[in-house]
Amino acid sequence: MTSTFPNISISTERLVLRPLDEDDVPAMTEMMNDEQVAAWTDVPQPFTEDGARHWITAWAPAERAAGHGLDLAVTEFLTQRLVGIVQLTKTDWRIRSTELSYIIAPWARGEGYASEAALATAHWLFGDQDFERIELRTAADNTASQQVAQKIGCISEGVLRNACIVHVRTADGGWTDARTDFIVWSLLPEDLEGGDEQFADTSGFSSYSDWN
Repeated sequence: MTSTFPNISISTERLVLRPLDEDDVPAMTEMMNDEQVAAWTDVPQPFTEDGARHWITAWAPAERAAGHGLDLAVTEFLTQRLVGIVQLTKTDWRIRSTELSYIIAPWARGEGYASEAALATAHWLFGDQDFERIELRTAADNTASQQVAQKIGCISEGVLRNACIVHVRTADGGWTDARTDFIVWSLLPEDLEGGDEQFADTSGFSSYSDWN
């Protein structure tokens, strides 16, 4: 029998991580068309509302049902506004390991939401799901993503040389691929010991391709 993540929501002091729903389509579409998202991820550009709807209603549920991972909408607790997405992919249920990625909307950057959401997800994975390893991969020049990894206690394990494709603007305003290195980070349960315990509430939840 295939192992899968449950349909859950995770609450922190400022955020609620919950399943994506169709009401998120407009905000997701706007978020995914941001320059930084286009540069550092493989999200198709331009990103359309049809693409967002397919992600939410078909792709993410199928990935979760197959045991591959989980997608969580990151929303503000008070306003319920969508401010980002956390994704778990490449899940290995035998060794209890998964890869974590995050995207934060341009209108919500600088608030610490990425680290808060990632740390809450890590506490849930280690505490409720008995996972033993979380892996992050960040492009060599993606300093913002690397700062999040460091802030939540990840350990840098090394560099995968020439293993990452990023995207840069061309003279005509389009995008072209550029090759760079991946920095590999890991987070283990003991890395969180004595850390912030503000992420208490985990109750009752609901994966696209590789992004950092």
